[in-house]
Amino acid sequence: MDNDTAFPRLVSLACHDLRTPLATVSGFAKTLARGGTLEEPAGRYVAMIETAAGQMAELLDELGIAARIEAGRYEPALREADTLELARAAAEELGEERVVVSGAGATVEVDLEPTRRAVAALAQSALRHGGFDGVTLEVDGRELRVSPITDASRPVVLGEDLRDLGAAVAGIVIRNQGGSLTVEDAALRVTF
Repeated sequence: MDNDTAFPRLVSLACHDLRTPLATVSGFAKTLARGGTLEEPAGRYVAMIETAAGQMAELLDELGIAARIEAGRYEPALREADTLELARAAAEELGEERVVVSGAGATVEVDLEPTRRAVAALAQSALRHGGFDGVTLEVDGRELRVSPITDASRPVVLGEDLRDLGAAVAGIVIRNQGGSLTVEDAALRVTF
């Protein structure tokens, strides 16, 4: 194994191996939650464990896909998707009171689940690192504009300043599928 592929393969292996104990934690948390016999605050703690297990699974998915791309072992399962629907899914995930969607979409061919996560991660990163209560996702055919983007959040959202795993992987996923990310006029332009 050469040095260029050794680390991505190690990360892929770690992601794979971490899924088993994570599935155990998640499964037992769900079993306890379904039992309905837990007194507070134990019920609240089990709900927190379930949520954290879900977040960890998403992080492992992000790391795994980035490692496969970096190792040249990623084969996207391309499917048709509407860019407006990708934006709406991000708003639904992050809260429609925080993410306002407008515009008209177009059909693009993307690896649907990683791309859906990428759009949500970019909106989340703009919220988190811009310090805003809300962002706008404006869709114009094959292009999505996330705004506002501040000077401070720009390098993070673009994946140049590695402080946000979701944004960094989003850029890798979108670029790997032939798309691009740029910041112009305080907006992140994502082109599919």
